[in-house]
Amino acid sequence: MQESSPAGRVEELRELLRKYDYSYYVLDDPQVADFEYDRLYAELKRLEEEHSELTTPDSPTRRVGGRPLEGFAQVAHGEPMLSLDNSYSEEELIEFDRRIARGLGEEGPFDYVAELKFDGLGVSLRYENGVFVQGATRGDGRTGEDVTANLRTVRSLPLKLKGENLSPPLPGLLEVRGEVYMTRSGLERVNAQRREAGEPEFANPRNSAAGSLRLLDSSLTAKRPLKLFIYQLLGAGWPGARPRFYSHSQVLSWLKEAGFPVNPNWCSCVGIKQVIGYCRRWAELREELDYNIDGVVVKLDHLDLRERLGRTSKAPRWAMAYKFAAEQARTRLLAIEIQVGRTGALTPTARLEPVFLAGTTVSNATLHNEDEIERKDIRVGDWVWIEKGGDIIPKVTAVDLKARPADSQPYRMPDSCPVCGSRAVREPGEVVRRCSNAACPAQVKERIRHFTSRGAMDIEGAGPALVDQVVEKDLVRDVAGLYTLNKEELAGLERMGEKSAENLLAGIEDSKRRGAARLLFAL
Repeated sequence: MQESSPAGRVEELRELLRKYDYSYYVLDDPQVADFEYDRLYAELKRLEEEHSELTTPDSPTRRVGGRPLEGFAQVAHGEPMLSLDNSYSEEELIEFDRRIARGLGEEGPFDYVAELKFDGLGVSLRYENGVFVQGATRGDGRTGEDVTANLRTVRSLPLKLKGENLSPPLPGLLEVRGEVYMTRSGLERVNAQRREAGEPEFANPRNSAAGSLRLLDSSLTAKRPLKLFIYQLLGAGWPGARPRFYSHSQVLSWLKEAGFPVNPNWCSCVGIKQVIGYCRRWAELREELDYNIDGVVVKLDHLDLRERLGRTSKAPRWAMAYKFAAEQARTRLLAIEIQVGRTGALTPTARLEPVFLAGTTVSNATLHNEDEIERKDIRVGDWVWIEKGGDIIPKVTAVDLKARPADSQPYRMPDSCPVCGSRAVREPGEVVRRCSNAACPAQVKERIRHFTSRGAMDIEGAGPALVDQVVEKDLVRDVAGLYTLNKEELAGLERMGEKSAENLLAGIEDSKRRGAARLLFAL
């Protein structure tokens, strides 16, 4: 296959990253592991540096990411919520330390603060006279969403700060940054409730936290076990160029005294070797926590040295995120099942012997498509390695060929749809087979589920169990059929009474006001 030109590859990478950004930041539906996203981003950044004529203002490397959803007021951040440069090895941490030395024109060892890197949703909180007045999501780094009402329901967020005996005292205006997250045990409780209600389960604590914080109804957010860690203080409202602190470690202690929830596992480190020791220790201990972390954030401790180093348009020069390697586990592949999507695509899914991985018990993993199965020679009965890079949907990364059964056979994708029996066709140039029957019940269900989802028409009460029933009882054959449902039909369904039917019909009626953009996306 002919290798693409630098210009072609740059455009390809930009489109991929934009798609992944939209799925992650707007839809709360990550489509790729963090490690893979970072790899693509680094490749694009390298190509743009090597071919400066290809750099454009709209490149993903020229912004932090994402845009606010409809339904929330927008909030302009006083200071941008920047991302961090990433490192994946101890050698890269050592090079970061060398860049600090070159930038300051000084020799180390330098004082650092190492903090756990939480896997949640970044937020900015504003206080006036010690009282919480506004909270916003990160959004695109410069403009976020006003989620004040939802943040008020987070019990660990102080609505009023402890101002007595603080040194320095509380200023009139204060802004802090932190992360909203959900514990693993909290996720288990939420998913148990969703299973009982016939709703789809959240894939991981990060998805659950992000989705919960961005619900339009704060009373629903209040039912979710969200928590908060604060890790940054801005200089808003303080006299002078910055707060009257000399170090970040002093700031963290002050934030705790003021009543903010500060993670207790941060550590002051003298020199990069102590930082590396901290990273090694938490790479081993992270499974002992009840919340997910995906690395360590390393920050220069002294604030005056930070000011001298400054920042790029994307990230501060005085901080670095060290990412842990993706977690893996070995288990047996029991079966390969085929799922039919709303476009008719047949997607193979691995059914596994349950195994504990990255804080959850995993029994399914994606196999992507038949080319991927053939490339890795994945067979039913194999012992396989699975990975949850970035805590996204698990995937099979490799086969333990030494443990393969002697009678194993190569897997072949079916030539017919497993749901309706129609012919499954793979068109030239495509990597997927598709069911040729547009009226296939599986496709109809998936189209309706997509249409009713939060990012589309957002029809409250139209969960997967309800969609299954209305399709199977032939009450609805397409999305238009939702708007012809009546209370008598709905009330007769399993686990549906008159009140539930009325609520669903109200949600369907309310969806008519969603606007053209969301309707187009829903279709």
